[in-house]
Amino acid sequence: MSDSQRILVIDDEEGVGQFIREVADGMSISCVVTQEPDGFFRELTPQTTLIMVDLLMPHLDGIELLRMLAQLGCQVPLVLMSGVGKRVMESAEQLASSMGLTVVGHLAKPFRLTELEALLQRQIDLSSLRVVRKNTRVPVTEAELHTAIAEEQFVVHYQPRVELATNRVEGIEALVRWRHPERGLIYPDEFIERLETLGQIDALGWMVARRGLEEIKQVVMPNGARPMLSLNASVFSLRDLNYTDRFMDMLKRHGIAAEQVMLEITESGLIKELSSTLDVLTRLRMKGVKLSIDDFGTGYAMMQQLLLVPATELKIDRSFVQNMHVSDRDRVMVQKTIEIGHDLGMQVVAEGVETLEQLEFLRRNGCDTVQGYLFSRPLPIEQLVAWVKRHEGNRD
Repeated sequence: MSDSQRILVIDDEEGVGQFIREVADGMSISCVVTQEPDGFFRELTPQTTLIMVDLLMPHLDGIELLRMLAQLGCQVPLVLMSGVGKRVMESAEQLASSMGLTVVGHLAKPFRLTELEALLQRQIDLSSLRVVRKNTRVPVTEAELHTAIAEEQFVVHYQPRVELATNRVEGIEALVRWRHPERGLIYPDEFIERLETLGQIDALGWMVARRGLEEIKQVVMPNGARPMLSLNASVFSLRDLNYTDRFMDMLKRHGIAAEQVMLEITESGLIKELSSTLDVLTRLRMKGVKLSIDDFGTGYAMMQQLLLVPATELKIDRSFVQNMHVSDRDRVMVQKTIEIGHDLGMQVVAEGVETLEQLEFLRRNGCDTVQGYLFSRPLPIEQLVAWVKRHEGNRD
């Protein structure tokens, strides 16, 4: 049996659990089947890599069990199973996501052998591609964050963006990491909001922009050109009416053309500051800087933003990409985002691409550019330069 994969199943139908266990055994996956909650929680261990939950159970229904998992802070991916109908299951998925749980698929009963095998194989593929991070969720102090800014303890890693039509690297996204002197590498979801609260996010943004503009010069394509640099811009920074002039001055100092830079603005925060940021965004676009609406589909008033913001690109959030093969709603969201983006004259980028199946779906539906672990995780600049050389060399 595989030591790296351990499935935990809870289903009151003995035949269903036995069927899943037999299929898992045939794929060399360890599988534990339970029929009641007490046994389920006894078997839930740190080694569990996938949980499969029946929504309709006599003593404790699946929604109640999801609530209990959320209270435990469960981070194990979930698969929902039921015969209640796809719409109800998708609503249950949405509820689970709102609780902080991760649903990676669902199975409508009675499901077929091929459906179960495909779902388990996809989970194996994703697990092998994902980078396992150390659990660094130890609260950081305000003093540590101020020191990190003052001493510039942050580093930038870069993830390539690949054009589907040509398979060439068309851009590089700069992603910040905190190199803590004692805890090692800390990822942005653990410090960005804190820096916003402390009023330090602007300092971090300029630090990352400066580092990115310096380091992107090391990445040279076979034709001598440089790929486009994507930088994430905080709405807190974009409220400053001096931002445009300051940003253009920085580009000039580094000898980078405005057309070679993309600013990514997170959609979920954009609407809150739209009136004060529209001045800055419009001026940036007039001066040639490209604009991307990041995490498209996860915020509010999407159409209003599309009409008002002079964006050149839509970026489909990874949550839709990773679930589009098991969720009709996510699949339609991806398809319609591509259509809307193209109808409005924008390029469409999909992030979080981790499997060939996802890549081919995006290709068939006309997506322009992709990025994700299928190609490369975010890399330090030296490793990125080597990766680009290998990738572009393999295209010849």
